[in-house]
Amino acid sequence: MAGISRKYRLLRRSHAMWVSRRVWQPRLVFWAGAVSIGLISVLFALLADRAQALFHIMTGNEGGWRFYLPLVVTPLGFVLCAWLAHSFFPGSQGSGIPQAIAARHLRDEEDRSRILSLRLVAGKIALTVVGLACGASIGREGPTVQVGASLMLQA
Repeated sequence: MAGISRKYRLLRRSHAMWVSRRVWQPRLVFWAGAVSIGLISVLFALLADRAQALFHIMTGNEGGWRFYLPLVVTPLGFVLCAWLAHSFFPGSQGSGIPQAIAARHLRDEEDRSRILSLRLVAGKIALTVVGLACGASIGREGPTVQVGASLMLQA
């Protein structure tokens, strides 16, 4: 009889864990965060690919005056990105991975929000896309890490 009672308690505990809101709510938050990070990362990758394609279309392969266009477009694009980062998106500078690691070790919420916020998500994506469109050598991986960390911090 003790075996049946013990098995029943385990089943009851298992059932309570599967239907308990306290158990499922944190899981749903993490799943929703993971899905949103995945969707935004795919959108970011598509935008980055289109920005690079735009730069290649703009410079062309046939030579002529378009061959010299990066000498003007790239520095002007860098100036625009630096001004936007300084004026509208402070904290968006850097590759993104060191910022996410540093924010993990910060205890103060205000300090953490300077490095990881939804405003920086928009800024990081926009500045990376503009940089790629003007010929910058930027990887998507670092900014994607900071974007993902910012989204999960807000969840």
